[in-house]
Amino acid sequence: MGVYSTTPHLLRAARGEVVDRPPVWMMRQAGRYMKAYRDLRDKYPSFRDRSEIPDVAIEVSLQPWRAFQPDGVILFSDIVTPLPGLGIDMDIAEGKGPIIHSPLRTQEQIERLHPLEPEAALPFIKTILQALRSEVGDKSTVLGFVGAPWTLAAYAVEGKGSKTYSIIKNMAFSDPTILHQLLAKLADAIAIYARYQIDSGAQVVQMFDSWAGQLSPQDYDTFALPYQQRVFQQVKQTHPDTPLILLVSGSAGVLERMGQSGADIVSVDWAVDMADARARLGKQVKVQGNLDPGVLFGSKQFIRDRILDTVRKAGNWGHILNLGHGVLPETPEENVAFFFETAKELNLAGVKG
Repeated sequence: MGVYSTTPHLLRAARGEVVDRPPVWMMRQAGRYMKAYRDLRDKYPSFRDRSEIPDVAIEVSLQPWRAFQPDGVILFSDIVTPLPGLGIDMDIAEGKGPIIHSPLRTQEQIERLHPLEPEAALPFIKTILQALRSEVGDKSTVLGFVGAPWTLAAYAVEGKGSKTYSIIKNMAFSDPTILHQLLAKLADAIAIYARYQIDSGAQVVQMFDSWAGQLSPQDYDTFALPYQQRVFQQVKQTHPDTPLILLVSGSAGVLERMGQSGADIVSVDWAVDMADARARLGKQVKVQGNLDPGVLFGSKQFIRDRILDTVRKAGNWGHILNLGHGVLPETPEENVAFFFETAKELNLAGVKG
């Protein structure tokens, strides 16, 4: 893999350089809103096939790159992808998400888990990331994709997604010792996985703690934050120059805590005004976000106004423009195209509020 002569736009902003416009990508930008993806899904109905057969995953990852030229191209994957490598059998059901066949409920099950060896368990990840780097060169930044310990534990213990998280909260509040053992093992595995992604070509890694917003702030401090820190500290020990992003869904109540995680960039959802998020996180923390994905159902003028509002409030340093969560499946492709076009025409000197 050759050394690229120019550093891509998103990577420069993520490292804290001053740029002329905020870089832009979208969470879930590869997916169901694109006809090209739906056509491929018909051919490969299993999500695991789509994300683990290199040629298919490469194609899916590159569909939005070819269509919209975003500043970030993210590995098409799922947060539970590494779990089989620890001895946790799983599948991903279409429209329902991950299914864990034997949920972890006992000390014995947790003791049986083994360390992750990505080269043996996940060799397709290297193939995919190397191909993405080769394809986009220095025109875009390749992002890696990992789940956070609390969220992976929630899937592993509940057995599937949940509305109440009652099983893992029962464990957290009545038998925390077992849960802390699981969280520690997951944190170490995720750190190994993130390092492997970086070594394979990921230039920025985003960690999704999708369910940490289900915790009260005091429980976030016990079960989510220390393990986010454990992952980020380990990755920074070996890869200090790789920017790390943290996303928590429904994070308004824990935003300041996210800033203590060790992440370089905090992904902000749309329930918080971006100016408030900036004030709460402080000047040193970079931000990503935070348009409501529903904005993309609005008129072009409405979309433009909301983009300008977000960019003004984020200011002219350390901001990656994105949605506050994933693009919705029913979103018109032409509105996604307009979002990217508008973002790329911005000049930060011209949008100061």
